[in-house]
Amino acid sequence: MSGYKQLIVWQKGIQLVKIVYSLSRRFPPEEQYGLSSQLRRAAVSIPSNIAEGNGRASRSEYLRFLSIARGSCFELDTQLTICREIGFCTEEELAPAFSLAEEIGRILNGMLRKLAD
Repeated sequence: MSGYKQLIVWQKGIQLVKIVYSLSRRFPPEEQYGLSSQLRRAAVSIPSNIAEGNGRASRSEYLRFLSIARGSCFELDTQLTICREIGFCTEEELAPAFSLAEEIGRILNGMLRKLAD
């Protein structure tokens, strides 16, 4: 059951969730059900789909869930960009999240290529 917890990409996904929750805590209260919620769901989706895919019975299912996690990285990147553009966070505040999301995306790309062979 804990095999996925050994995956570096899952561990980095958990780190990213913590960063996103910390950032979104500072948003205006009216964003609780808006951008804040969207950011949190996208971030949580990354390690969740990695874990779920790891628990699936077939390689094709694992690939599908890794692909969903990768899509969530792109979604999160877009939402972080929106946060910067509308002034909720500065580039400096967002830099760790952008960097970690990019790293996770690269790892997922590698896993997808390797498993697809």
